[in-house]
Amino acid sequence: MTPISCFFNRWSRHVRILIWTLVLGTSIPQRSARAESTLHYKFQTWQEDDGRIRVDSHYAEAEQTWSNGSNLRVVGLVDTITGATPSGQPAPEGSDQVPLATLEDERESYQLEYTHTFEAFDVALGYGTSEEIDYESDVWSLNTQLFFNQKNTTLLMGYARAEDDVTAIFLPEPREKTVHDAIIGLTQVLSPRTSVTANLSYGYEQGYLSDPYKILEQETEILPGLVLGLTFPENRPSEREKLIGFVSMNHAFENLNAAVDTSYRLLDNNWGVTSHTLELAWFQRLGERFIIRPAVRYYRQSAADFYTVDLNNSPIVPPTEATGRAPYYSADYRLSEMETWMIGVKVVWDISEHVSLDATVERYLMNGRDDFTSPSAYVDANVVTVGIRLWL
Repeated sequence: MTPISCFFNRWSRHVRILIWTLVLGTSIPQRSARAESTLHYKFQTWQEDDGRIRVDSHYAEAEQTWSNGSNLRVVGLVDTITGATPSGQPAPEGSDQVPLATLEDERESYQLEYTHTFEAFDVALGYGTSEEIDYESDVWSLNTQLFFNQKNTTLLMGYARAEDDVTAIFLPEPREKTVHDAIIGLTQVLSPRTSVTANLSYGYEQGYLSDPYKILEQETEILPGLVLGLTFPENRPSEREKLIGFVSMNHAFENLNAAVDTSYRLLDNNWGVTSHTLELAWFQRLGERFIIRPAVRYYRQSAADFYTVDLNNSPIVPPTEATGRAPYYSADYRLSEMETWMIGVKVVWDISEHVSLDATVERYLMNGRDDFTSPSAYVDANVVTVGIRLWL
């Protein structure tokens, strides 16, 4: 997840908070409206099958809310990444296993967000920074919510800008990328138990958008009768536009002490990728202290216009480095036609008015949908998350 998307993900959580307020608020101990501090820590491990990529993430959040309507939120994230991932080369003749490249990296990300709530609206200013061994990013954001109809209608507007530097050691010089994201959305409470949300987002990226570690192969005649499979860096366009539509509906079942959250997300970009995401989650209270939330998410995308497994039988003469100019080509399986499933369950235990624990176990499944990408490029994974939240 990129730092710029983290800011917008915060706003999408408002719908989930509404569910918890409507469904679970009658049994969760009520906290006072005075100034309040919260501390939140999560640990997540993502482990791909067959010893592929492993990501261990530590997430810490401190939040202070004052009675005058001000809120300050500070977030820190540390990711440790190890393992192996497809390099972009096709499986060698006689094998169905694509070559893998080992990697090791660590990412540190920090975010600071200040929000002030007025009677009819609130405004949030944010800054974030992220640093890896070969990547740096700075993000600024401005979001506002306008409240209408006795706060039964909420209009969301937001903008974020990221400035990134790619500093892979084999690049002749650091490369730059700029990202702009804007969002407008509406949440409507239809009844004390039902709400709907609709968002429209626009994103524009410009600069170095290739993956510096992805290559692809082309059989090249070195000497008469001597053909070798040479590798070249991928070359993606230097611009990308995307449009995202999102709708969700939430309904509480008072007699079941439960709620359902359903959503659909449509993404389309000018690289030829169109994706659909469907998600369903069920929130079930068990007694006064426990909540269980089974969930399933399905994702499907088309391939990028320039996706290919190699450049054999192609008139393209690839340069020695990505230019961002046509012709474009990439063998990154993440740009292929594919589908994924995420199935899991989360349990929340409200130990007391001041302490809450949660644990999530998920299974991630990925499948290719074309007839030329090796199935070994795709990977499944197990995801485990545990967390604790303290109200001070």
